[in-house]
Amino acid sequence: MSANLKDPAGSIRESEATATAGQPTVTLPPHPEFSRRLGDRHTLDSSALEEIDRMTNIAFGQLSGGVSPASLAMAYLDWMVHLGSSPGKQFQLAAKATRKAMRLSSYALTSAITGNAEPCIEPLRGDHRFDHPGWQRFPYNVIYQGFLLNQQWWHNATTDVRGISKHSQAAVSFTARQILDMTAPCNIPFLNPEIAEATINERGANLARGASNYREDFKRSLRNEPPAGVEAFRVGENLAITPGKVVYRNHLIELIQYSPSTDSVQREPVLMQSAWMMKYYILDLSPHNSLVKYLVAGGHTVYMVSWLNPGPEHRNLGMEDYRRHGTLAAIDVVAELQPGRKIHAAGYCLGGILLTITAAAMARDGDERLASVTLFTTMTDFTEVGEINVFMDASEVTLLEDMMWQKGYLDHKQVSGGFQVLKSADLIWSKMVREYYLGHREPMFDLMACNADGTRMPYRQHSELLRRLYVDNELFEGKYMVEGRAISISDIHCPIFAVAAAGDHVAPWHSVYKLHLQSDATELTFVLTSGGHNVGIVNEPGHAHRSFQLSVCHEGDRCIDPETWKQRTPTTEGSWWPVWQQWLTRHSSGSEAPPSMGAPDEGYEPLCDSPGTYVLMR
Repeated sequence: MSANLKDPAGSIRESEATATAGQPTVTLPPHPEFSRRLGDRHTLDSSALEEIDRMTNIAFGQLSGGVSPASLAMAYLDWMVHLGSSPGKQFQLAAKATRKAMRLSSYALTSAITGNAEPCIEPLRGDHRFDHPGWQRFPYNVIYQGFLLNQQWWHNATTDVRGISKHSQAAVSFTARQILDMTAPCNIPFLNPEIAEATINERGANLARGASNYREDFKRSLRNEPPAGVEAFRVGENLAITPGKVVYRNHLIELIQYSPSTDSVQREPVLMQSAWMMKYYILDLSPHNSLVKYLVAGGHTVYMVSWLNPGPEHRNLGMEDYRRHGTLAAIDVVAELQPGRKIHAAGYCLGGILLTITAAAMARDGDERLASVTLFTTMTDFTEVGEINVFMDASEVTLLEDMMWQKGYLDHKQVSGGFQVLKSADLIWSKMVREYYLGHREPMFDLMACNADGTRMPYRQHSELLRRLYVDNELFEGKYMVEGRAISISDIHCPIFAVAAAGDHVAPWHSVYKLHLQSDATELTFVLTSGGHNVGIVNEPGHAHRSFQLSVCHEGDRCIDPETWKQRTPTTEGSWWPVWQQWLTRHSSGSEAPPSMGAPDEGYEPLCDSPGTYVLMR
């Protein structure tokens, strides 16, 4: 299989690339030796001393599950010292505890005598752990009411303490909630009426199924295998089956051009890229929910960036490599395949951040090849990143860097595990109850299979991402450097279409909305859709219970705060996909006959059929 003849964006082409059982062998280009991380100390006398500190940090990280003990200890010290010096707060907490105990005692007595008592407290919105009718019977009702009152008290105890830093408060509150979620009565078999009822009715068959489920999951974990049911979903067979060709490959990406399905297409093609921590086919899942297929059927020429799954040998690939040999290389190829045509570029999550950086650098340098920019669940301001901020202080970042140093990359399981902890009540403990105590195996579906098929992130790139964006917020502050010069998002003047998800705990929609504060685009269309980080984007038409809010902000319009925007903006039932497809058409210059697949005369002969080889790398 020959490599392409041209090297866009200064990319070093492969000397050879072959695929053996889905595992391509790629010759890496010459690359500067960046052996030191961004946070390395330069004051120690030797690398041996630095190695001692690094290995000690790694040992602590392995014992603590990747959470910095130093960071957690400092947060708790901050909380305890300030709480200890706040007698008013202590008196308030003592009074609250007394009132809650009295209310619970009265509720328990009334419930025991009459069997009907008004609840002391209702579960928080979205908390469905106590929905089963059995929780309304004595004594289970007293148990869950006591837990909710205790949960509320701990929230009061860990918040609004005078003098405590925001980060310390968030860390202490988050840790307290994790402990409460783990020890909730719904997770304890003899305290959960649903488990007791199922065990009696099924004569323990539910526990037998649960034990079988646990054994299978434990074996798969030891063998580093994907979750049960993933084997039913196979890339290229029932996932990522939209027809296309790989028309370009370098050491970091494969570029897929999808075959047209209409007699004419819009002149301006659509270039899409996902986050490099996930496989691209989250945008090309099954035929019924493939965004790629939807756009192709709507008369668009679609290209897709498929990222390499990096290994230890790629440890020194950084953000600039991903920009130059990833996003910019793909733009260069599409521009050569369809000369004279501007490009609609779309990025998802981290792919959207990288697209924003690339678009800002292009705008700074007078490169006007982008017809529009679309950002899916993409933060450009990292001041408020939600509860993930608990893991973003200097101590935690240093610990992550040390743990990555050993392998040369961050494994996708560490990333997905961290995001699961952010919603542990639903994603960990409730799942444990369903599968191991009730014996109900959650059926696998395409989006879950895609989430389980993540990719690694190179050591240097992830370190730069954390320090330059999450910790130092260089992009928002106009300090992010590209080729020795700072870039600014306000330089991007082409139309922007930004999508946020109301239930997103990875990229909170309030933070995504802050693009309004940075953008100087001629037109900024903002969509807030129902669902979470993935479901909000995989949001095909015809799916029930989907809705969105949309507004358009033109250059010179006044910006309103996100809560006011949410209250004022009408809600539309259904999917936002048709709106985006129409938006792309409206910002195109008309239709023409579909372009050829690749351009052999220009050195872009199709290399293989989609989904390509990089997506198959494990």
